[in-house]
Amino acid sequence: MGWALIRGWTVLVYLFMFLPIAVVVLLSFNASQFGSFPMTGLSLRWFAELAGNEAILRAFRTSIVLGLLTAVISTTIGVLASLALVRYRVPGRNLISTLLIAPILVPEVVLAVALLLFLNALAVNKSFALLLAGHVIFTLPFVILVVQARLVGIRRDVEEAAMSLGASPVQTFFQITLPLLSPAVLAGMLFAFTISFDDITGTLFWKPGGVETVPTQIFAMLRNSISPEINALGTVMIVLTAGLPLLGIAIARRMAMKRGG
Repeated sequence: MGWALIRGWTVLVYLFMFLPIAVVVLLSFNASQFGSFPMTGLSLRWFAELAGNEAILRAFRTSIVLGLLTAVISTTIGVLASLALVRYRVPGRNLISTLLIAPILVPEVVLAVALLLFLNALAVNKSFALLLAGHVIFTLPFVILVVQARLVGIRRDVEEAAMSLGASPVQTFFQITLPLLSPAVLAGMLFAFTISFDDITGTLFWKPGGVETVPTQIFAMLRNSISPEINALGTVMIVLTAGLPLLGIAIARRMAMKRGG
C-alpha cells in the first residue's frame, strides 16, 4: 500500500511538471491562431511562419554560434583543468577545485549580477565577448565534473606504459588519454552547448544591446503578446535541449562499450 501511494504521487508530480510542456507542443500544431481547446485541426503553419521570421532566425544563429564557442572553450579548459587536478599534485588543489565548481553552487542571478557589477567597476562595456565569458564560467563546472568522473576511472599505469615505450607526454595524451576520455568529453561538450543555448538569466544581464538569443527573443515576444509562433519556437527548443543530451548520452555509451569491448 505504501509503495502504491509513492508510485501514484510520483506519477502526479511528473504529470504536473511535464503536462504544460506537452500542451505547448500540442498547441504548436494547432491550425487556429488562438491557443485553446478543442483544437480546430492540425497544421504546420506556425513552424512555416517561424522559419520566415528573420528576428527569430537571427536569434537562432546567435544562440548556435554562442553555444558552439561556449562548448569548445569550456571543454578545452575543463579537460586541462581535470588533468591537472586529477593527475598532478597542484599546490592548493582543493581550493582550485572548489573555485572551479563554485559557479554551479551559486544562484545564476547572483553570479550574473556580480560579474556585471565587477566589469562595470572596470569600465568594461557589454559585448559578445562578455556574454561568451559568462556562459563559459557558468558551464565550465558541468564539464569538469563529467570529465573528472571519467578520468578517475582511467588507470594511470596505461599512460605510464605508453611513456615507458617512448611516447612523450603530449603523444600519450592524444593517443591514449584523450581517446579514453572521448565519451566524457563529448558528453561535457553537449551539456555545455545545451546549457548555453537554453540560458536566459545570465544572458539578460550580459548581452549587449541589439543581440538576442532564442530564450531572450521568446521573452521579448511574450512581453507584447502570446503568438502561436511562440508555441512552435518552444517546441523546437524542447527538441533541441532534451534531444541533444539524450543523443550525447547514447553516443557516449556506445563509444564506451566499443572501447570496453
